[in-house]
Amino acid sequence: MVRTCPSRTSLARIANKWTAMIVIALSGGPMRFGEVRQAVDGISGKVLADTLRELERDGIVSRTSFAQMPPRVDYALTALGDSLREPLTALGRWAESHIEEVERARADYDRSILHHVSLSE
Repeated sequence: MVRTCPSRTSLARIANKWTAMIVIALSGGPMRFGEVRQAVDGISGKVLADTLRELERDGIVSRTSFAQMPPRVDYALTALGDSLREPLTALGRWAESHIEEVERARADYDRSILHHVSLSE
């Protein structure tokens, strides 16, 4: 892909692990910040806020503020964001169905590296 191609930044955003997890979490409907953070285990508040802001800028997520006390903000997928659900779900299914092969390949690789290192010492 050409370095100056605009789709490159879009692909980088979509390929981000947090983006995929947020899109999947929001596929069930609107959520508050804390709910998204709970659904996307392991993400820090700062990274979540930054990623949601970037996804909002890209038109993938909408942010709705409600004038109430305490203040409330909901995040939801836009039509564009909803169109990501199918390909991300397919990627998730691929990862789940091939995890044993990936783990086996990793173990084989690690063994070959250790063997190579011990021979060179």
